[in-house]
Amino acid sequence: MNRRAAIILVAGAILAVLSAAVYIWLASPDSAPASRMGGFANYVEARELKPVPAIRFMDASGRVMTLEDFRGRVVVLNLWATWCTPCVAEMPTLDRLQQKLGEEDAIVLALSIDRGGQEAVKEFYAKTGVSHLKVFVDPTMRAQSDIGILGLPTTLIIDREGRERGRLVGPAEWDDEAAVDLVRRAMADPQ
Repeated sequence: MNRRAAIILVAGAILAVLSAAVYIWLASPDSAPASRMGGFANYVEARELKPVPAIRFMDASGRVMTLEDFRGRVVVLNLWATWCTPCVAEMPTLDRLQQKLGEEDAIVLALSIDRGGQEAVKEFYAKTGVSHLKVFVDPTMRAQSDIGILGLPTTLIIDREGRERGRLVGPAEWDDEAAVDLVRRAMADPQ
């Protein structure tokens, strides 16, 4: 039974990634392909500011948390996994984004959906030199469906009130000035 569930899960993940790729390709036919990893041409502003669904996850010590724990700060919520090649490629850029932003007004919440939990993420961070991101995991993978994420990586910009400002499907250079400006606008703009 576990093997069958794993096969279905992997097939579903592959289908989700392919669907996201087709969606992005069809949504912006006039866009030039990005010359680097990902690109902010894929960033889609929210049409209406709505609260992000309540999701539950754990920190490095196993404490259960929600997005409400970060109310008053801008959250860059990135769903990723250590087995996701594009996710792994963008993690150093998310780490540098957190370094540039500091931790007072904004947090890069890199939420791993690895079934290996905190230890898998801690090992990955140590191996790759990620030092500014905290460990957050959702081994149940419920956050992915609760937020309506089709593929990994996907990043949401969430304002201080817990509302989604926009999302980007696919990897991006999160330490690029365009990304830093995007987050700083969310920090400055109460809307």
